[in-house]
Amino acid sequence: MLVLAYLFTVDWRLALISVVPLLLGVFLFSRAMAGAAAQMAEFGAAVGRISSAAVEFASGIAVLKSFGRGRKAHERFVRATEGFADFFSGWVRSTLATSTAAILVVTPAVVLLLLAAPGAVFVTQGWTTGAELVPFLLLGPAVAAPMGVVGPRIQQIRAGQAAAVRVTALLDAPTLPEPTTPALPEGHHVRLRGVSFSYDGTTDVLSGVDLDLAPGTVTALVGPSGSGKSTLASLLPRFHDVTAGTVTLGGADLRDIPATELYRRVGFVLQDVRLLRASVADNIRLGRPEATDEEVERCARAARIHDRITELPDGYATELGTAVTFSGGEAQRLSIARALLADAPVLVLDEATAYADPHSEALIQDGLSALAAGRTLLVIAHRLATIRSADRIVVLEDGRVTEQGRHDDLLAGGGRYAALWEAQRTAGPDETDAAPHQRNVRAGHDIREGSAR
Repeated sequence: MLVLAYLFTVDWRLALISVVPLLLGVFLFSRAMAGAAAQMAEFGAAVGRISSAAVEFASGIAVLKSFGRGRKAHERFVRATEGFADFFSGWVRSTLATSTAAILVVTPAVVLLLLAAPGAVFVTQGWTTGAELVPFLLLGPAVAAPMGVVGPRIQQIRAGQAAAVRVTALLDAPTLPEPTTPALPEGHHVRLRGVSFSYDGTTDVLSGVDLDLAPGTVTALVGPSGSGKSTLASLLPRFHDVTAGTVTLGGADLRDIPATELYRRVGFVLQDVRLLRASVADNIRLGRPEATDEEVERCARAARIHDRITELPDGYATELGTAVTFSGGEAQRLSIARALLADAPVLVLDEATAYADPHSEALIQDGLSALAAGRTLLVIAHRLATIRSADRIVVLEDGRVTEQGRHDDLLAGGGRYAALWEAQRTAGPDETDAAPHQRNVRAGHDIREGSAR
C-alpha cells in the first residue's frame, strides 16, 4: 500500500495503470475458482473412492483370489482411478484458460510491459518525464506481486476449506447429553424396564425388554444372529440411549449418571480388541493411569499374559504396534488384564473365545474366570457350552426376551434354548479339525470355572 501511495504522488495516471494487472488478476482468479467449493467436495469424494478401492484391492487380495475374483477387484480399482482421472482432467480443462491468464497477468514481465508501453507514450507526449517513469518501472511489478503469490495458493485454501467442512460436520455430530442434575448409583444392581431401541427411529431392534442383573451374578444373552444381543449389551455402558423404557444402575437412570462415574462402574471386554500404540503397561493402565507397576503385573498374571510380556524385548515397557504385535488370543488376555485393573463392578463381556485355538481358549477362560469373580457380568454368548453355569440365561429373538432361566431348567422346558443347545451339541464334533482331546477341552470351558472343570 505504501508503494501504491508513493506512485500516486508521482503520477496518478500511471499509478492507475499499475493497478490494472492486480485487478485483472483478481477478476480472472475469481472466475477460475467459481464453483470451487462443490468441485473440492467432489474431489474429496473421488479421492475417498479411489482410496477405498485401493485398500479393498490390497487387503482383500488373498480372499478375492481364492474365489477367483482378483480380476473383478482390479477392475473396480481401475474404474475408480479412471473416474478420478476423468473428473480431475475435466475440472482442469474448465479452469485452464482463466487460471493461466490470471497467473500471467500478474507476472513481473507482463506488468513491466503494460507499464512501459503507456509510459513511453507519456514521455514522448511530454505528459511526464523519464525520471518520473523510472519509479513505475521499478516498483510497479511489486503492486501485483502479492496476487502472484496468493493466487496459486487459492486451490490449497479451497481444499482446506472443504476439509474443514468435513471435520466440522464430524464435530457437529450429536453426542449423548450429559445430565443436568447428576445422580450417583447406590449399589450395582442393573435393571431394565420396558426397554426399546431403534437405530433409525422407525424399526425397533429391541422391544419391551425387562431384565434384572443382580450384583455378583452372571447373566448370559443367547439367540440367533440379529436378535439384538450386542445392541442390548451396548446399552449398559451407554453407547446408545434407549428410545423407550429405562436402564438403571444402583437405582439411578444411566442418563443421569455422569460419564466418568458410569465408566468407573461399568467395563467391557469385547471380541474386537483395540490396543494402543503405546507400551504394554500403558495399554493395561488405560482404565487406571495411576496404577503402580506391581498392580499392572498382578493383573497381567491373573489374565495369564505375564509370561508372554516378559518374553518381549523390553518387557512391560515394550511399545506395541512397532516391531511387536500380539496374536488375537494374546491381545484378548491383555484386554482382560486391562479390565481387571480397572476393577469395574459391572462388566459387559462379548465372548472372547469365539475365534481362539484350544490352548489360547484355555488361557483366556482362566483369565475370564478371575475377571468374573465377585462381579456382575452380562455375557454375549455364541457358544452355549461356555455359559452353562450362568445364574440366568436370557434368550433373545427379534429383539424380545422369549425365555430366561438356568441351563438345566431351559433344557427341560424344550424351547428355543434347548433347540440351540441340541444344534450346537450335534454340530460340535464337526466344528473343528482339532484332536478329540482338544475338542473335549473346548466343551469343558466355562465362564465361572475356567478351563479346569
